[in-house]
Amino acid sequence: MAKRDYYEVLEVGRSATAEEIKKAYRKKAIQYHPDKNPGNKEAEEHFKEAAEAYDVLSNPDKRTRYDQYGHAGMGGATGGGYSGGGFSMDDIFSQFGDIFENMGYGSFAGTFGGSGRTRRAVSRGSDIRIRVKLNLKEIAHGVEKKIKINKQTACTACKGTGAKDGTAFTTCTACKGSGVVTRVVNTVMGRMQTSSPCSACGGAGRAIQVHCPTCHGAGVQEKQEEITFKIPMGVASGMQLSISGKGNAARHGGINGDLLVVIEEEEHTELQRDGNDLVYSLFITVGEAALGTTSEIPTVDGIAKIKIEPGTQPGRVLRLRHKGLPDINGYGEGDLLVHVNVWIPQKLSKEEQKTLEKLALSDNFKPNPSRDDKNFFERMRRMFGR
Repeated sequence: MAKRDYYEVLEVGRSATAEEIKKAYRKKAIQYHPDKNPGNKEAEEHFKEAAEAYDVLSNPDKRTRYDQYGHAGMGGATGGGYSGGGFSMDDIFSQFGDIFENMGYGSFAGTFGGSGRTRRAVSRGSDIRIRVKLNLKEIAHGVEKKIKINKQTACTACKGTGAKDGTAFTTCTACKGSGVVTRVVNTVMGRMQTSSPCSACGGAGRAIQVHCPTCHGAGVQEKQEEITFKIPMGVASGMQLSISGKGNAARHGGINGDLLVVIEEEEHTELQRDGNDLVYSLFITVGEAALGTTSEIPTVDGIAKIKIEPGTQPGRVLRLRHKGLPDINGYGEGDLLVHVNVWIPQKLSKEEQKTLEKLALSDNFKPNPSRDDKNFFERMRRMFGR
């Protein structure tokens, strides 16, 4: 099922301010909160969808990439392990609890519907950012990359808990193992109950009694890991893709950070990129321009032959349709634009000079642009703003 537009999910316009986006998310989160809709799977999916939309639109960098590239810019349409959000319920409660604290609902502990359910804070590992260089052929067809990176992984000896054998814990006395502390305050709307993570145990609900001898209580180890991932067709230099859960592990359990892949485009020796179009400068002789010829043009996948008509003028642009790069959002392919340049020799032999002087006297060699040529040059002037 195709992802819905994030602006549509939150019911805001594309020019919405950060405050308008935050307000819209609050409204959706309250509407679909699981405590308000117990057992309702559809409401839970809407709840996750709204959180994913808010995660992107509330972040200026992510929002810019989304506005430019759509879901593909967030990695959500690649089918190769990317995720524009992929939130679990614990992720949402951990990351966006502050949205509700200022509204008197507590730290997402949730008292909607009277369930009184509390949730322990979930820590999150840090993201890892890498740069990947791609050539035009890889960009045109997409590519699978395999890399090795050093990262923080969960300690295997204690299963990431930081405690010896993963069991040497004692219950936090401050929160009695709940991970949160609750207090009741009087407001103009009556008595309100708010919850916040326990400061004594950091929301874990337990304290380490004996540290793991392997990781010394950190819960993580430095290891090298090989990661394979796919990069979709049509990416551009500077674009960032996110691979969910492939970043650093969190200390003492929790969720992994993401692997952020920043695209760098290698410069092609002959082709230049202009959006989804490719541009090639073709140089021909005066004789070839006058008599016509056949030229070989480099493309992403090899060589294409094109016919140069007799009388071709310098500056003419020939278009090879669908020989450019694919649009990252699936809207077809760009073209290969061939700019024709006529090479004028800077030095002439005496014989060449006499030949050209003789040709210059011919009426056929005197400039006399046709109406079509005038229209063409006018279009070129408008194109380059002259």
